[in-house]
Amino acid sequence: MVHANAPLSELGRLRLARAIVDEHWPVARAAERFQVSRTTATRWADRYRCMGRAGMSDRSCRPHRSPAKTRPAVVRKIVHHRTKKRLGPVQIAPLVGVAPSTVHRVLTRVGLQRLAWLDRATGAPLRYEYPDPGGLVHVDVKKLGVIPAGGGWRKLGRAAGKRNTQADKSSGTVSKHYNPMHGHGFIHAAVDDHSRLAYCEIHNNEAKETAAAFWLRAHAWFADHGITVARVLTDNGSCYRSKLWRDTLTGLGVKHLRTRPYRPQTNGKVERFNRTMLNEWAYQRLFTSEQSRRAALPAWLHRYNHHRPHTALGGHPPITRCTNVSGQNS
Repeated sequence: MVHANAPLSELGRLRLARAIVDEHWPVARAAERFQVSRTTATRWADRYRCMGRAGMSDRSCRPHRSPAKTRPAVVRKIVHHRTKKRLGPVQIAPLVGVAPSTVHRVLTRVGLQRLAWLDRATGAPLRYEYPDPGGLVHVDVKKLGVIPAGGGWRKLGRAAGKRNTQADKSSGTVSKHYNPMHGHGFIHAAVDDHSRLAYCEIHNNEAKETAAAFWLRAHAWFADHGITVARVLTDNGSCYRSKLWRDTLTGLGVKHLRTRPYRPQTNGKVERFNRTMLNEWAYQRLFTSEQSRRAALPAWLHRYNHHRPHTALGGHPPITRCTNVSGQNS
């Protein structure tokens, strides 16, 4: 790229070179006319003789040869130790026989300088769908801030909403109904992989006892809709790693699957349901209290399951894939 103070653009270089080569101007005269040195005028004229108009463009600053460049075999070893063993430059350096700074430069060049980047999904997403309802149910917990009495920041503005929340906590209004330490509600949700039929409840915590009791009710709800659950997929939250959760699922004959760490995409159907729920229920209008927002959830959930067109289902609501349910569009 030509810098701002360059005396010659690509067109100016071409004119200079043509004046010397085609019109046979003396180099000194051409240099004076175009306000450059004789060395510069000679260089552009020589490039024009060899390459024509294409030679007037800037060349890359990269050297033609790099004798000290790390050998490809060493680069492959560095990448192997980084991706397979998740080692850092200091640990990799003695294994491949180069300095840690060299390892770091190689990792930067190939985009592996941060371990967290190894956990990012690459390439096209792997999409799947179980062939029958109940083959897999996605379960997750979504934390949602409670609305203090009088409304939160979405109604009052950030500054006023923050003061309102602090005042409610100090007066005990929030702690009377909700977790006083966190000021959050916890939405436990279960979404069937095939039909996208969803069941959810709001609780004041995400403890193992709450999660296990939620699943007992969710399992019975799916059974009422003609769905026999075979597998449940969760993340690695503490409530899902508990013995109580394991025993609850085992007692119902349900197999438990867990996602890979730092890969929420694996549980993407319930993650997408959470996003839809927040947009179309929790933040759809300005609620003045947490009680009024929670009271609006059952009606929204019924609409989601029975009436709302779902893009992944060809514009049909989830209940249409549950063929054993009578009166499914009521």
